[in-house]
Amino acid sequence: MKPNDLPLDSIPAQAQPKAAGFSTRAIHWGYNPADHQGALVPPIYTSATFAFPTVEYGMACFTGEEQGYFYTRIGNPTLALLESRLASLEQGAGAVVFGSGMGAITATLWSMLEPGDEVLVDMTLYGCTFAFMTHGLARFGVLVKHVDMTDPQRVAQAMSPKTKVVYFESPANPNMRLVDIEAVATIAHAGGARVVVDNTYCTPYLQQPLLLGADVSVHSMTKYLSGHGDLTAGAAVFADAELATRVRLYGLKDMTGAVMSAQDAHLVMRGLKTLALRMDRHCQNAVQVAELVARHAAAAVVHFPGLPSFPQHALATRQMRQYGGMIAFELHGGLQAGMRFMNALQLVTRAVSLGDAESLAQHPASMTHSTYTPEERAAYGISDGLVRLSIGLEDIADILEDVRQALDIARTV
Repeated sequence: MKPNDLPLDSIPAQAQPKAAGFSTRAIHWGYNPADHQGALVPPIYTSATFAFPTVEYGMACFTGEEQGYFYTRIGNPTLALLESRLASLEQGAGAVVFGSGMGAITATLWSMLEPGDEVLVDMTLYGCTFAFMTHGLARFGVLVKHVDMTDPQRVAQAMSPKTKVVYFESPANPNMRLVDIEAVATIAHAGGARVVVDNTYCTPYLQQPLLLGADVSVHSMTKYLSGHGDLTAGAAVFADAELATRVRLYGLKDMTGAVMSAQDAHLVMRGLKTLALRMDRHCQNAVQVAELVARHAAAAVVHFPGLPSFPQHALATRQMRQYGGMIAFELHGGLQAGMRFMNALQLVTRAVSLGDAESLAQHPASMTHSTYTPEERAAYGISDGLVRLSIGLEDIADILEDVRQALDIARTV
């Protein structure tokens, strides 16, 4: 059985073609129109609360003896369907959705860590994740230790009896560093720690961390999973159903309250229907843009897993289905050249976020990673001249022409 396929008896009868592949599950998983008056599109349950037929039933819901719905902060039929589909796509035992990617990360880690525990994190993290670790968890008695996880042996050396969580992104935001998920998971589990991987850049279509040994795969669904830049949402998918329940009833219900709306869950499910098609196009376009930048005299370094010159190209080929839609690069001339490039763009939009249909460009030092001090950015591989591109779905000739003319201007002294 291929990693992206599941047995036919695990999906609804009306959604059983010759093979239950990734896109089939993204479109059909967990929903039968016959159970909803024939509605092809799942209904949106906007109710904040749910009625109980009896007091006894209500009591059973609150104690967990019944799995019924009683308040949307804990569960909602629309959210539950999305969670079921995400668990299927990541091949996990359960999932919980949230109002943002940071909601998913914070609720998960609050549920897994206590004062006195230690969490190992990679040298490069998304700016808000870095801020939560250093300004949030660290304030409440959790030791946060940064490790260069591109070398699994450094993880082994950093492990201690207090290490409860090993956390990283692969590829990392914004400089595209990769971590060998399988190797690090083996080391972490041997030391009694769980592994949490931010899989936002790849989505389950390109990479499935749980199949590589991770315990939790977190996502900002604001990005590729929704795909249209019109909502904020997050998700955590778990290899252990009991951990999923703990995060729902503690991290979500009590600690963050980062509940997702039913309308946004509906929009994410709409986005999932075209995820594979969109990711194929993002990846195809990104390869051509990366090759253009790498050939241009203005470029000093290009960080893209699909280039043979990328130091971790072999790992990317082994660990990822394709190389993704994200590119980072540094230009000769540093910050000033980067600013000239950014300001010269005409089609590519200057904006944070990623994974939209539109191509986006951002400058991490002044935008998403401004929570780092200049010294921290230098130590963690985020130079002031680094530019990050999220390659969109436009015609590739138009993207290439815009990037080329901006590179020409960036080279101008």
